[in-house]
Amino acid sequence: MREGGTVVRADSWTAWPVYWTPVIVGALASVVAVVLFGIIGTAVGSWKAGNEGRVTDFSGIGRVAVAYAVFASFLAFVIGGWVTARIAGIRRAEPAILHAAIAFLVATVVLLAMASFGGAVFNGWYAGLAPSPAVPSQPGAPVDPNAAKAATAGATAAAVAILLGLVGSVVGGWLGSGERMDFSFYERERARMTRRPVTTDRTTRI
Repeated sequence: MREGGTVVRADSWTAWPVYWTPVIVGALASVVAVVLFGIIGTAVGSWKAGNEGRVTDFSGIGRVAVAYAVFASFLAFVIGGWVTARIAGIRRAEPAILHAAIAFLVATVVLLAMASFGGAVFNGWYAGLAPSPAVPSQPGAPVDPNAAKAATAGATAAAVAILLGLVGSVVGGWLGSGERMDFSFYERERARMTRRPVTTDRTTRI
């Protein structure tokens, strides 16, 4: 569009639609997986449940418990991301990852809401999402050093669990799309398309 010698370009937007039903189902799948892995960890003795399962000192945590916590935090959201992409029927990696990340956001809000009720269903790292006990009940009262240390360790563990969940949702969405998990895949496809000879109308008639 040209107006008075000045070229005016209209804004162009390319919106990605969001399919909320798969997002909600994937988020619920992640929440159920978190609770299930927590129950399994408590059953096999890898971690305690509820408020007693708060991380107080990383030096006192066994390697098996740490490995299980990392595995559970990651795999729970891989499941949610995969479920989201498969139910939505998305076969491209980018929109599948987008929907999986949105499902992660919804699941995190649900986990925070559950933790506000005491977090009795959580264990290990997700118990740090519950309200911190380090805040004194009365204003001006001294803070218990042990409670402050436990709150610091629990917040750190919860932050790591959330980051692992985000990475897991991205991986799960990518897996659910069915595309190859190769960062150089699109570069090779773009190079292949540029090398492909262009068929003109003249050669088509011949």
